[in-house]
Amino acid sequence: MHRVLNVAEKNDAAKSLARLLSKNSASMREGFSRFNKIYEFNYQLFNQPAQMIFTSVSGHIMNSDFTAAHNSWAQVDPVVLFDAPVQKKITDRAADIEKTIKREIIKCQTLIIWTDCDREGENIGYEIINLCRPLKTGLKIYRARFSEITYDSAVRALLNLIQPDERISAAVDVRQELDLRIGAAFTRFQTLRLQRLFGFDSKQIISYGSCQFPTLGFIVERYLQRENFIREPFWKIIVEHQIENNQFCEFTWERNRLFEHQPCLMIYDMIMDEPLAKVIDIKSKNKSKWRPTALDTVEMEKLASRKLRMTGKKTMDIAEKLYMKGLISYPRTETNIFPSEINLHPLIQNQINDQRWGAFAQRVLNDGPRPRNGKNTDKAHPPIHPIRYPDGQLTDEENKLYELIVRHFLACVSKDAQGDETIIKINISNEIFHASGLIIRERNYLDVYIYDKWSEKELPHYELNQTFYPTKIEMIQGETSPPQLLTEADLIALMEKHGIGTDATHAEHIAKIQERLYTKMNSDRRFEPEKLGLGLCEGYDKMGHALSKPHLRSELENQLKAICEGRANPADVLREQIDKYRQVFIVTAAQIQKLDDAMTKYFGPPGQNPPPPPPPRPPPSGPFGDRTNRNQPPSERTNSLNRPLQVSRNNNNNQSARPQQLNRPARPLQQEQIRPTNNNNVPKCNCNVDAKELTVKKDGPNKGRSFFRCGNNDNCNFFAWKDNTTSTSTYVGNNQRQYGDNQPNTTRQRRQSDNDEDGKQRKCGLCKQTGHTRRNCPSLNL
Repeated sequence: MHRVLNVAEKNDAAKSLARLLSKNSASMREGFSRFNKIYEFNYQLFNQPAQMIFTSVSGHIMNSDFTAAHNSWAQVDPVVLFDAPVQKKITDRAADIEKTIKREIIKCQTLIIWTDCDREGENIGYEIINLCRPLKTGLKIYRARFSEITYDSAVRALLNLIQPDERISAAVDVRQELDLRIGAAFTRFQTLRLQRLFGFDSKQIISYGSCQFPTLGFIVERYLQRENFIREPFWKIIVEHQIENNQFCEFTWERNRLFEHQPCLMIYDMIMDEPLAKVIDIKSKNKSKWRPTALDTVEMEKLASRKLRMTGKKTMDIAEKLYMKGLISYPRTETNIFPSEINLHPLIQNQINDQRWGAFAQRVLNDGPRPRNGKNTDKAHPPIHPIRYPDGQLTDEENKLYELIVRHFLACVSKDAQGDETIIKINISNEIFHASGLIIRERNYLDVYIYDKWSEKELPHYELNQTFYPTKIEMIQGETSPPQLLTEADLIALMEKHGIGTDATHAEHIAKIQERLYTKMNSDRRFEPEKLGLGLCEGYDKMGHALSKPHLRSELENQLKAICEGRANPADVLREQIDKYRQVFIVTAAQIQKLDDAMTKYFGPPGQNPPPPPPPRPPPSGPFGDRTNRNQPPSERTNSLNRPLQVSRNNNNNQSARPQQLNRPARPLQQEQIRPTNNNNVPKCNCNVDAKELTVKKDGPNKGRSFFRCGNNDNCNFFAWKDNTTSTSTYVGNNQRQYGDNQPNTTRQRRQSDNDEDGKQRKCGLCKQTGHTRRNCPSLNL
């Protein structure tokens, strides 16, 4: 029997495809990787019986890296990395996957690639092909193209198998090699220098990525616009009119506002001299509020950020899960046009039993779906839309995103909202004012799309040439306001506009600059740059480079697109980009003092005021900053790189007065410093406010002993025993404490053990009592 090896990008996809095509009759066996199973069933393929063998990878199985001779950060000049040899080899994580694929392909005559139908998926497909082709002469290789994991879509893909597109894979190879060379050179250079001069922790990677830096640049640019904004006073005139039945109307000045007080005051005085208003124009017209266009990836990320308060990365993670469950179409698409061959009726029919939008779906079926399309298509995937109704339980986040996708889809295929708008213009002393009102006649898509608002506003009845005296005429003063900091939706829109990354990688780049502590999201869910991000951008900007601007990366993205379309040669693009970034690096190294000066502005002179330690996470492996995380098994993939600092707590103990311990990398203990006190000998905490005095209440050797804690809601984690607050006591800020003999680590002598000859028992380093150690000191359980 003809044997066919089918390889999907993830185990969930392989499992679902095998289940659908076999109609739940596929058998399962183990591969060498416990995360990637093997599914088998019989199928009629190429008009003949075939044994279908489905397995999977876990994203990329190969990785580009330098040879061992160039892996030393300290001994290799970063500039040579632009020309150093690069090799692509199987990652350690994929070793077992490689064994499974090699074993299975030997017994097969055909290979079908089922990876995601985007650039990365095509490149992963060629990694699989290059692994299999040398092992099997005469191997037939095909590519299955699909946009959703459903039976119809899978069958249609097998009936329309195509050849893999090597041009698309080559574009990814170019991008990977550039990201490796550029990222490694700049990352090693700036990390080692800033660690040496400004005391950054040796475990902290200060990475550069040709996508992440322009992304950071958008945030910094908006922040500086806001910081440097000079408020300007302005003046404007408002007119209000209230008639006998208490109907109220506010008229807006056609000039809007003036930035000089005296001219505005003169106009106001003229109006007040003769305040009679005359209606000079009344216009009524139909008004439409357009329904949304078909949903693509960028719009989904922006909507989820604004309406659901989800980050882009969280949105894409959840969308991937919904896709794997067969609930939505492929979530990475630039298309917002429904192709004519898609039958929308069954997709709408799936939703009519839902209590929230079922009645609206039935209305759409009765009227006939009429999708509002956009202007973009990637000619690979349709817009994002629901495939079927959930037959199982979804998590809260999955349900919220699925609901947004369904409501957006139903709104898109329904009708625009309709209303009547009236605009009234009045003249007072030759100054024109206007008011507008709205009456909604048909809500249409607004009945299902709860994320849009269209408020009615009724106007009093006025006649043309009618005159009246306004109830109030007032000149008011205001100030111009600085631009708002960027939301994630704003940032994604800028990345899309300037060609930074792709619809599939926007969320990854945004997450990366937060992991690196270049920026943070404030309580208003807007991005604020951290000192490190400000220093880096300012330093490179002073050199005159566009490293934090979108131009260089945007140019590369256009060239990668040209490679995919066959309009550019991959080798030529790679050579041109390497030469360009090498020259930028050389100039950067020559002007590095400008980066030092910028960092000094935020972190103090070199050798002083070291920055806080990095977040408690290991540096990621692989290229620096611009690769998607597609090379981990789902069971191993965690959000550890996105976690905030975690507080270690013992849930069995009273935590009311216990100093919080942060899971951060250890740093050398600080030298002694005398803590300032007030007149009552109460020390200042690290917040520079009077510490608060407390007493140990828990039974133990320290019961009744007084101690000091932070006087500012424990913001700085300050702690000190009251009976130790002398001039030789040490109070340590930045979430660290120093106790005991206060000697530096380098001179501290080893304490005697409990069995030393002098018979003295070892004392706790915290409370100086015997019978326990620092690790289980009762003072930690206050």
